[in-house]
Amino acid sequence: RKPSLSVPAEHKSPLSVVSQAQEETIEMKDVFSVKLKRRRFVGQKKGGTLLGITVFKCLNKEENKLTDYAVHLNNLSEDHCHLWFRHLKEILNGFQNRPKSLKVFVNPSSHRREATRVYYDQVAPLFKLADIKTDVTVTEYEGHALSVLKECELQAFDGVVCVGGDGSVSEVAHGLLLKAQIDAGKDTDYIPTPVRAPVPLGVIPAGTTNILAYTLYGIKHAVTATLHIVMGHIQPVDVCTFSSPSKLLRFGFSAMFGFGARTLALAEKHRWMPSNQRKDFAFIKTLADLKPEECELSFLPLQIPQEDSHENDSKDQWHKIQGHFLNVSIMAIPCLCSMAPRGLAPNTRLNNGSMALIAVQNTSRTEFIKHLKRYASMKNQFNFPFVETYTVQEVKVQPRLKSGLDAKEDTYLNAASAEGNHPWNIDGDLMKEASEVHVRVHPQLINLYGVNTDDLESSQATCNCI
Repeated sequence: RKPSLSVPAEHKSPLSVVSQAQEETIEMKDVFSVKLKRRRFVGQKKGGTLLGITVFKCLNKEENKLTDYAVHLNNLSEDHCHLWFRHLKEILNGFQNRPKSLKVFVNPSSHRREATRVYYDQVAPLFKLADIKTDVTVTEYEGHALSVLKECELQAFDGVVCVGGDGSVSEVAHGLLLKAQIDAGKDTDYIPTPVRAPVPLGVIPAGTTNILAYTLYGIKHAVTATLHIVMGHIQPVDVCTFSSPSKLLRFGFSAMFGFGARTLALAEKHRWMPSNQRKDFAFIKTLADLKPEECELSFLPLQIPQEDSHENDSKDQWHKIQGHFLNVSIMAIPCLCSMAPRGLAPNTRLNNGSMALIAVQNTSRTEFIKHLKRYASMKNQFNFPFVETYTVQEVKVQPRLKSGLDAKEDTYLNAASAEGNHPWNIDGDLMKEASEVHVRVHPQLINLYGVNTDDLESSQATCNCI
């Protein structure tokens, strides 16, 4: 049954929208909280004269941006107010995807150290308004969220939320999925078919680039992200596993090898700089010292239909390309950001069970810069003879070990040390690996709070007020 409430004009004790004479219709799928409205004296925390109820709704203010909006309904009858309050609360409790308890991670070091302020000023008040209980961990070091998640009893929560940048979100997503494998009794050294995360992940953008947040919401806006979580908007998303020949390295959504990873590695060496300065410095310095990576790329093109794709490892299905590459991108999501409005991988989707493999072969610095500039425009950034794109379900990247002399030249970047470690940029997080990296995509492995694709049962419930 789809409940609805209405108050006719001739009602003896009408509930009215303040300052409005015309009828206003409120769809209950847009409401996230209802409170009793009271008049209280200064310093009075409890009790007070009951004036009516206030309904809080999620308003789509402009394209992609959400905001909260209060509708005040006046009625001096306590019986009427409590009746409406109970009935509206009953409807709100019927939306099953909406969280009632959340585990929250806040990275106080993200961007301009603004994550803590963003959470307590913009996010926490909305969680409180929606009667969502929170257990907050303010992380103190890299890997803190991962260690907490490994010991966390996830069944006590309806979701996990990360307030931070791309690196923070990557760590929390990896920890959430790793915990799911541990709870399922999986061997975490080798996971060809991982189990899904048991609870959704919410992303509150408080970093510099915020690729995952932009991809989910189309905007960097903490209130928009919070309201998607509060409203229980669920989006299934594909996830990649990154493995060496001997073990699982991590879970992630996207990766870069070559220029994108070298730039991150250099930026990490200059953490003492302000965020924007070190990223600009690393970008310009890496571009000035532009060098290709010699490697072999093996990939399994997307098979349609995808049946037991992890077992389709026969030699005739795998394609190989060898050469010198300036950058290699492997992305399971479009990776939108302010610097790439179409996305770093605009030809893929959040949950189509495939990855985009983008291989940029060696070329002149001038031509490479032209390619990079295209990302900020609406032009096709892949329309160059040195750029190749593939739709794949598995990729193996095998770097060629450099000589000792070449390796020493790269030590300042942490890019390729004498031991042969190569940097990877995985969701804005730096990973170093000496050997082959095998990347697999796993369809809809995690739910993220974001674009609402579910048709909620109670979506037609409405409240008609005069």
